[in-house]
Amino acid sequence: MARCNYKRAWEALRAAFPLTLPVLAGFGFLGIAYGVLMQGAGLGAGWTFLLSFFVYAGSIQYAALMLFSAPFNPLGAFVLTLTVNARHVFYGLSTLDKLNSAGKIKPYLIFGLSDEAFSLICAHQPPQGVDAGLFMFVIVFLCRLYWIAASVCGALLGSLLTFSTKGLDFALTAMFVVIFSEQWQEKANRISLAVGAGCSLVSLIIFGPNNFLIPAMILILPALILSSQHVVGDELK
Repeated sequence: MARCNYKRAWEALRAAFPLTLPVLAGFGFLGIAYGVLMQGAGLGAGWTFLLSFFVYAGSIQYAALMLFSAPFNPLGAFVLTLTVNARHVFYGLSTLDKLNSAGKIKPYLIFGLSDEAFSLICAHQPPQGVDAGLFMFVIVFLCRLYWIAASVCGALLGSLLTFSTKGLDFALTAMFVVIFSEQWQEKANRISLAVGAGCSLVSLIIFGPNNFLIPAMILILPALILSSQHVVGDELK
């Protein structure tokens, strides 16, 4: 039985690992940049590991860097985390059918389901003969491993750097610009992208650059719902 389970796990690894290589490349750079910034903020490899292991949310981990130097505000941190990661609710619901087939590892898949792992799971089916639950587990586990390892390596590297790392946090901004540009090429995505950009701009004008994020996220959700209803209504006419 143990040999059989080992064989199934190996088959899942062989099938899933090549699919995660683009994530390795992206997480490698972003994770190292995050680790360097954590070191620059006075938080070493230990704290970096704990945050990446337990939080495991690249965007909010980057955003949390400014919270470490700001006055203690647990409510603000909670709301910021909730709004930035609210998207997990929607794509988590869309994968319930797949995750239900995972058995005992389902809780781990729910915890570790990142944007990148979600994209891979939705875009690829396990090859014939490969266990679907193990296939999803390997994808989620490897993506999480890449992020943790890269961020810790970045923190260790940051302790050796003697030059200023100011501006390195632009790596996350650059990633989102690339994602935005790729999504804009699909006409079906342009309405939602325009809604998000418009709401962010309005919030930026009203609340300023230091306080616009949470109001923007709160405004985007109902705006997307209204815009999607409008699109569906037009299609039914």
